[in-house]
Amino acid sequence: MYNVYVYILVMAIVTYLIRVVPLALIRKEIKSPFIKSFLFYVPYATLAAMTFPSILMTQGLSLAAGIVGLVTALVLSYLRKNLLTVAACACGAALVIEVLINVL
Repeated sequence: MYNVYVYILVMAIVTYLIRVVPLALIRKEIKSPFIKSFLFYVPYATLAAMTFPSILMTQGLSLAAGIVGLVTALVLSYLRKNLLTVAACACGAALVIEVLINVL
């Protein structure tokens, strides 16, 4: 039971340090375009790294349904549709493929 509290404490400290250390160490404006672009894209890369495996290997869905949902999301994103439309259509496409696979 106490391990849970230790885990939460360590997570809180690490999260806090990641946010505070750059603010404490970097006092002036960052002028390097490379560092600026790196810091800009880190959240997107992290989110992609966390969600991409889950898209393809979802519990209960086939790989084909995951791929169809991914392709649907990529196409709609490329067409600049809003997030709700992209998410709903990707889920719907994956659901349709999954139902077709189970029926056939």
